Amino acid sequence: MSPEKKYYHITSLEKGFRVLELLAENGSMSVSHIAASLGYNRAGAHRFVSTFKDLGYVHQNADGKYELTFKLLEMSTKLASRFEIRKSASSYMRHLSASFHETINLGFLDQQDVVHLDKIDSPELLRPDPEIGSRAPAHATALGKAILAFLPPEELDIFLQKADWTPRTSRTCSSPKALVDQLQKIQDLGYAVDEEELCLGLRCVAVPIFDHRQYPRYAISISGPSMRMTSEHIEHMSRELLQVGKSLSQRLQQVGC
Repeated sequence: MSPEKKYYHITSLEKGFRVLELLAENGSMSVSHIAASLGYNRAGAHRFVSTFKDLGYVHQNADGKYELTFKLLEMSTKLASRFEIRKSASSYMRHLSASFHETINLGFLDQQDVVHLDKIDSPELLRPDPEIGSRAPAHATALGKAILAFLPPEELDIFLQKADWTPRTSRTCSSPKALVDQLQKIQDLGYAVDEEELCLGLRCVAVPIFDHRQYPRYAISISGPSMRMTSEHIEHMSRELLQVGKSLSQRLQQVGC
């Protein structure tokens, strides 16, 4: 057993999930392509896709290639529906969308990433288009920084130790000290701004949403192209977002979430 592996680690299960992740990323693929991409032998790759086919997670198309079914989507939809915040935030997200005509995002922190839990797309043709369930480095996003700024110190320390500081753009915060300086300002303002740190040409403003323990459980944001998201516009948005964040936090606290 490899010293890096935990005693309970099931290598074959890990390899199977690698197949699912590969198909999710690339669409339909042949067994040979799957094997080559993952470094598996062809017989092993075929056993994985055949098993997933029997379980209903994969099907074989007319070209003989394998692709995911909607069964995983059904599972993720059921998981997302368990988040009370989606129901609570729905009307506020619609209000923000109608007010600013930009993309509205709802997210939460998962280890070093922020995960998009819900969104309302901007009606504009030029707009960010994050997928629900997609991830991004928390320190490079307004959603993530809005949460990080209010984490308990011990949790923030763990994040700083484990984060990948590889810059996503020339503006990405690339060191723990630089991020801490940003987070202190965010604490003072109550909101966070992504200054093209994840993607050049994209700006975002976000506020945290606190649960009944005053823990920054979620964040809500407005994002759009830099040409529309001017500093003046972001300042106006932040005032509205702060009110929304306060109202949503109160609602979560009332239901004990």
